[in-house]
Amino acid sequence: MSVAGGLPRAVERAVVHRCDAFQIFAKNASQWRRPLLPPSEIREFRAAIRRTGIGPVVSHASYLINLATTIPGLRGRSMEAMGDELDRAEALGLLGVVLHPGCYTVGSEAEGLELIAKGLLELLQARGRGKTMILLEHTAGQGTALGATFEQLAVIIAKMNNHRRVGVCLDTCHLIASGYDICSPEGYTSTFKQFGRLVGFDRLKVFHLNDSKKPLGSRVDRHEHIGQGCLGLDPFRRIVNDHRFGGLPMLLETPKEERRSPRLIEVDPLDERNLETLRGLIDGADGSSRSGRRGSGWWRGSGGSGRSGRSDRSGGSGR
Repeated sequence: MSVAGGLPRAVERAVVHRCDAFQIFAKNASQWRRPLLPPSEIREFRAAIRRTGIGPVVSHASYLINLATTIPGLRGRSMEAMGDELDRAEALGLLGVVLHPGCYTVGSEAEGLELIAKGLLELLQARGRGKTMILLEHTAGQGTALGATFEQLAVIIAKMNNHRRVGVCLDTCHLIASGYDICSPEGYTSTFKQFGRLVGFDRLKVFHLNDSKKPLGSRVDRHEHIGQGCLGLDPFRRIVNDHRFGGLPMLLETPKEERRSPRLIEVDPLDERNLETLRGLIDGADGSSRSGRRGSGWWRGSGGSGRSGRSDRSGGSGR
């Protein structure tokens, strides 16, 4: 959900989209610069969350962060930036920070996984009294990006001594892109059987629901509107009705309507269409959630570019 105009405006946008959860960027995702959050803005954001009852809320970490790198300067900046993301999320009372684990530009996969785990564990240990979680996002596997297999996610978690504050975010676009068939009934069953065995459903905290412009195994991260890509509607129908995921936030990162002022507090027609499509897939097809929460509880996501689901300061909209 866009934070244009200030963090509290994201809550207002979540309300007009009838969301029960959402995602934000707590700072500009494409810059290292880290301006301080005004205490008044923090108070207003937290008060708006309490008043509306929306939650959980998560933030997405900067795309510049790479904890798998062996380059000292980049690793140092990445550690500082991720520490700042955690501190911002803690101040705002968020569930966690969604993070792309990183890319090993030099060295090996094993070394990259070791560096990620070591860095994240160090950050959590330095914030021992905190509650905010690190949510490792499963990736599409483009280039040397780590986190594209459940085995890699499991290794990172194990090397973090199974820390209680590390969880996982699964993205449906990334799943199909990285080679996990969630389209066929058999593939869906197999994929989540593997996830349960290797990672564990207790670690799963968030879903990103995005269709994919690219097919199974492409290893290319390009988000598409729900039902209009290579996934179709069936995988989403299974997920929103899967009892194992009933209490999880399910967040969109699909393209936004272009040529609209980011500061407006109004419904984005593309968001509304994607949300209504998902709501219509819930058993009963009456647009109401099984838990009795507002609408389906989905938020709108950060799909401003219409390509990888990345935009300036948008977040998501979801269940």
